[in-house]
Amino acid sequence: MTESKAADTARGIRYEPDEKPPHALALGLGFQYAMLAVAGIVVTPAIVVRAAGAGEDYLTWAAFAALAISGVTTVFQALRIGYVGSGYILMMGTSGAFIAVCVTALAEGGPGMLASLVAASALVQFALSARLALLRRIFTPTVCGTVIMLIAVTVMPIVFDMLPQVPEGASPASAPISAAATIVVTVAVTLRAAGVWRLWAPVIGIVSGCVVAGAFGIYDTRLIAEAGWIGLPAGDWPGLDLGFGVTFWSLLPAFVFVTLIGAIETIGDGVAIQRVSWRKPRAVDFRAVQGAVAADGLGNLLSGLAATVPNTTYSSSIAVAEITGVTSRLVGVYIGAVFVGLAFLPKFMALILAIPGPVVWGYTVVLLSVLFVLGMKVVVQDGIDYRKGVVAGVAFWVGTGFQQQWIFPEALGPWWGGLLGNGMTAGGLAAILMTGFLELAQPRPRRLRTGLNVDAYPKIDEFLAAFAARQGWSAAMTDRVRAVGEETLLTLTKATGEGAPPDGRHLLLTARRDGSAAELEFVAATDEANIEDQLALLGDRSGDAPGDREVSLRLLRHFASSVRHQQYHDTDVVTVRVEPTAAAS
Repeated sequence: MTESKAADTARGIRYEPDEKPPHALALGLGFQYAMLAVAGIVVTPAIVVRAAGAGEDYLTWAAFAALAISGVTTVFQALRIGYVGSGYILMMGTSGAFIAVCVTALAEGGPGMLASLVAASALVQFALSARLALLRRIFTPTVCGTVIMLIAVTVMPIVFDMLPQVPEGASPASAPISAAATIVVTVAVTLRAAGVWRLWAPVIGIVSGCVVAGAFGIYDTRLIAEAGWIGLPAGDWPGLDLGFGVTFWSLLPAFVFVTLIGAIETIGDGVAIQRVSWRKPRAVDFRAVQGAVAADGLGNLLSGLAATVPNTTYSSSIAVAEITGVTSRLVGVYIGAVFVGLAFLPKFMALILAIPGPVVWGYTVVLLSVLFVLGMKVVVQDGIDYRKGVVAGVAFWVGTGFQQQWIFPEALGPWWGGLLGNGMTAGGLAAILMTGFLELAQPRPRRLRTGLNVDAYPKIDEFLAAFAARQGWSAAMTDRVRAVGEETLLTLTKATGEGAPPDGRHLLLTARRDGSAAELEFVAATDEANIEDQLALLGDRSGDAPGDREVSLRLLRHFASSVRHQQYHDTDVVTVRVEPTAAAS
């Protein structure tokens, strides 16, 4: 192994998204991911169907369809087909956030009503994906990171309910010892193992826990023996209810709202998976985030057409990727293939579902712990000030309070209580409202629209000079702001080609004051290169004389305090912060 490869491995990433591990390793990791998620995918529709009293035949169909659709959309996430998919390992599975509204829809209108509502609400995610750039100031890293932390808070009560789940008459020591064996082995292998052994830490932990559970007699092999090898669901497709009556329109707003909350989780997952997938840090590609939301919408649309529970991205895939260090898209394809295969293999499904609750608890605690810390990183790495700290802190505790039913549960009523009883929903909504308030409370920005070409420089320079004069800034600060405007424009025009853009592309420049600093936002269409990444690479280049584009980048880095480049489909947003005296970072 070369010194460079050894250094990359030491940083934790063995295979990046574009790299292909051996197929045996990719398949093994695909099974590992699937074992983590398959039970949750099947359990959610079981809870919904049984709570609504919809019958066992429909349950078999709903579970089959949910697992098969999760497999198909997981493959879309990995491959990024067109605008659909993130291009990263993001497992798809049924969403617990929909449990309350799905139970209501089934109870009041049956499977056909559920199908129509899920399919209709999925259209919201397609619209959100296409227009995500317009909501960039609301769905910020602070909001997304807070939601990621709240995922752990939301799931942990369910996980702790698994800890004492053992057959009646089992030894009192079976649950704690099985759970302890799982968590101790998983943590020990993760912390101490190197190379290929670290990749299998989660599986080694589960196997160890199951061996201990088997010794206590709490691993139920009867379910495996009774299940068939290959089979289709006993139930049939229930169809769509296209009557669009009072029940549909009264429940649609609730489905749309929960769909938006689920999209926030997907946005957070789309940001987080990029943080853990590359050896060298990269700027977040929001086109991948848009693709993740579009794949989520595709999954919900298919779920609606198939009359089953909606799905969403599973954040546990991020934690597993960080633990294993393998983020290759090939693994994501195998995960999806395993899901589809398992939908037709009841015996293997029984093998996974027979894993005792204490073993699942030990494994999931490790994953959720990693996920919680990752959410903190997303919040902090974006740069945290007192305002972002207040948003993250208040939203987190609001979410925790509602999740634990500490905040006036008796005053909310059954519907709001069920909706806000989900900590991710309550905390995410609080973070969005506070972020929206911050945007509304800021001074009104100044705007300039012009063509994306070098001929626009005199207009931009005049606009920024007038903006700085209104703020009463010194000549030095004014010169810094004007210099940043010039170098950013030159960087963007060199990306698209000098002269008038052939397709009539335009530039929207927004200038606002933030304390003693200036924040300039350039909204334009550029090439594939990310300015943040190019600035980060400047320090690695030496020897050759810099070209014009590199000179502009170096000057931009000198005059700007920070540069953030968000790339969306057909839209690029470059946000530049200029401090009065601070050197560029």
